[in-house]
Amino acid sequence: MSPIRPTRSEHDVLVIGGGVAGLTLALHVAETRRVTLVRPASDDQGASRWAQGGIAAVLSPQDNFDAHVADTLVAGDGLCDERAVRFTVEQGPGAIEWLLSLGVPFTRDHSPSASYPYHLTREGGHGARRIIHAEDATGRAVLDTLKAHVEASPAITIRDDLVAIGLLADAQQRCRGARCLNERGELQELLAGDTVLATGGASGLYRHTTSPHPASGEGMMMAAELGAELMNLEFQQFHPTCLYDPDGPPFLISEAVRGEGGRLYSTDGRRFMPELDERAELAPRDIVARAIDAEMQRTGSPHVWLDVAHLGETAIRHHFPTIQAHCLNRGLDITQAPIPVVPAAHYSCGGIATDLDGSSSVPHLYAVGEVACTGLHGANRMASNSLLECLVYARSCAATLATSQAPSTQPLLMAESANTEQVKGQQVQQWRTTMCDIMSHHVAIVRRDAGLEAAARKLSELSQEVHAAMVHAAPDTALASLWLAVRLARLTVLAARQRRESRGLHFNPDCPHHTESGLTPSPSRLRLADLAT
Repeated sequence: MSPIRPTRSEHDVLVIGGGVAGLTLALHVAETRRVTLVRPASDDQGASRWAQGGIAAVLSPQDNFDAHVADTLVAGDGLCDERAVRFTVEQGPGAIEWLLSLGVPFTRDHSPSASYPYHLTREGGHGARRIIHAEDATGRAVLDTLKAHVEASPAITIRDDLVAIGLLADAQQRCRGARCLNERGELQELLAGDTVLATGGASGLYRHTTSPHPASGEGMMMAAELGAELMNLEFQQFHPTCLYDPDGPPFLISEAVRGEGGRLYSTDGRRFMPELDERAELAPRDIVARAIDAEMQRTGSPHVWLDVAHLGETAIRHHFPTIQAHCLNRGLDITQAPIPVVPAAHYSCGGIATDLDGSSSVPHLYAVGEVACTGLHGANRMASNSLLECLVYARSCAATLATSQAPSTQPLLMAESANTEQVKGQQVQQWRTTMCDIMSHHVAIVRRDAGLEAAARKLSELSQEVHAAMVHAAPDTALASLWLAVRLARLTVLAARQRRESRGLHFNPDCPHHTESGLTPSPSRLRLADLAT
């Protein structure tokens, strides 16, 4: 049987992922170097298009950097890297000006009292109006604008026919590109001087998410396979308000709905947030999500209500046209009736540990966007800081890549495969469903020691089954994705078991309090080798 030999091609800068972070990076790098961008053919495959609320930045004369920094530190519950927070916040206005120069159609503010030409809304955790947005479909507006500029750039080559399944390294363990599969299942090795991961987070490890096709941390684990350090994996954010519709696709109800006055009620009619937190519905997402989860358990209902009818039809139509239209298509008139909502996996605060320029612990491997952990979010991401992070770190990473010297050595030869056995897609999907069920049951909004122990055992057994299939199977994108995801799930459980406190998004009733007073909490740091210990 003849071995399967991958074809090879040479590239300068390889960017994997085509959301806001990947596109921003590609545009900036293209000013000085050639870029190859590996991205899905459909924009629906990433999280960026589904981002509704907006981008947090200090733009109003009534706002300031110190206030944005302070709000972010409070939301991060003691685990933010203050240096990263301040860097991000201070770079925010410049990033927004760049988007405006490209033509992003942000919503204008025509009110006589406006102190800034664009409308700024407020979301949970923010003490001021600082969220610039394009109606209630900011991600789509930014993505469409960036994509148009990328497609027009002669220095950027788009490869939407490939899926990355692993990274390449040389004898010095420097990253040298990626191993990919095309639609025919043929292996291709893209050799690169510098490689940037912009592959998204790990919400796909869970059963209920806010995106139709969420990433499952594949990029994080590809980096870990090369020795990169992963950080804060236990802090998975659940968005408090995803439309509850068991028979339909997931749809996010933006935090801005609560920012403009939306109120949460239990199914027995009780408004529960004011008695739990003085910020009520504008409390940080971890607090709101846990409160909703507790109300669902108290009432036995699969959802709670989010009411905006009191805002009036004119305000709803003006601020939330996309949400209103989508709900109408699902048979729900939000101007007359409350929205059934449920928390769903939304954003990964952890990821590949990076510096302020996106560099990982592996030479010539960078990470930007949700796949990275910069220290900005700490134990809980504050609303609309995520797109800001994508922009700021893509721009800083591009500045470093402009002067990077590519290694001259060849990558190590990858093991050739003679396997031709095909694993049935139904089996792969069954394994993935099992993984998501384990994570959703034991490692979600509330975790307990016994549940985490059970999750570790079950995921270990599942990992052995998937690995046995990998040994004999022909290269396959779905199986490769699952193999990456199930190991990241195991590392996530390990991180959760090691954190013997409740902090931010990690809540364990068996250790409900913060670390003892006077002790500084530490970010959790793991490598792939930790699974063997």
